[in-house]
Amino acid sequence: MQYRTLGRTGVQVSTLVLGAMNFGSLGRTTQDEVTAMVDAALEGGINLIDTADRYSQGESEEMVGKAIAGRRDDIVLATKATMPMDEERNHQGSSRRWLVTELDNSLRRLGVDHVDLYQIHRWDPTTSDEETLSALTDLQRAGKIRYFGCSTFPAYRLVQAEWTARQNHLSRYVTEQPSYSILQRGIEAHVLPVTEEYGLGVLVWSPLASGWLSGAVREGQAITTSRSTLLPQRFDLTLPSNRARLDAVEKLAKVADEAGLTMIQLALGFVTAHPAVTSAIIGPRTMDHLRSQLAAADTVLSADVLDAIDAIVTPGVDLAPEEKFDTPPALLDPALRRR
Repeated sequence: MQYRTLGRTGVQVSTLVLGAMNFGSLGRTTQDEVTAMVDAALEGGINLIDTADRYSQGESEEMVGKAIAGRRDDIVLATKATMPMDEERNHQGSSRRWLVTELDNSLRRLGVDHVDLYQIHRWDPTTSDEETLSALTDLQRAGKIRYFGCSTFPAYRLVQAEWTARQNHLSRYVTEQPSYSILQRGIEAHVLPVTEEYGLGVLVWSPLASGWLSGAVREGQAITTSRSTLLPQRFDLTLPSNRARLDAVEKLAKVADEAGLTMIQLALGFVTAHPAVTSAIIGPRTMDHLRSQLAAADTVLSADVLDAIDAIVTPGVDLAPEEKFDTPPALLDPALRRR
């Protein structure tokens, strides 16, 4: 396992992060399975675990808390808030009212008195940066969080938050958690230059592109991944974007074979090769998934392999741009671009 400094915090974190999205009802995992995966991840050198209140509506946090009991001090623990937790309209977002309440809920579920990294899961256009950063700064000063970051923010929102923190003498985001893979490279054109400029750590999610880069999706064979069951449209080969992804996967498989790598090693080695990226978040649902991903922990791709990947998927390009989660609201809702 390799280790890198998380932004400018001085905290050393593993280049692979154990993501807990599949812990609980979403991934149909039991507590025993979760504990076994946490044990194996820690033994493999992972020291950062990333969860969120939203994952299985708090169940993931509860399972992580039980799995790390007695060894909390050896783990960099991260969680997130802002996504809707129920039908109550104020049980979401990044207002001071909700963040203060929900952090206490997360700490209770995790069974800890603080988290190392508290992240805003999505940019909340209804709440000002000053409101959010002020609340997070107060939570940090109260000792409930050590640092705070954001997830899937557009580049211009990262810049705005940076300047808001400076102008109001508030603590700043120290990390960004964007979606990034060989098939979704858009952040190379806008987000990653900003994170490098401001010294943010970058924890990328979906480096296997929802399973497209796991080796389980190939030409001529049925797609039977759990993600394809949950999100069938993302794997519908009648759609041009999905056809383009499959064509790229077939070419990438040849690159991996020639380099003596698995597709997972190619995919994880690619994202961690970017100088702006700190770590890649893996989200195993089973122990077999975890083992296959831990096998990529020390993968370093040669310049020739990286050049071959660039020739297949153009740098800065998303093959499925409609799946981006950082699109400005006005591009999604016509009412926001009409007078």
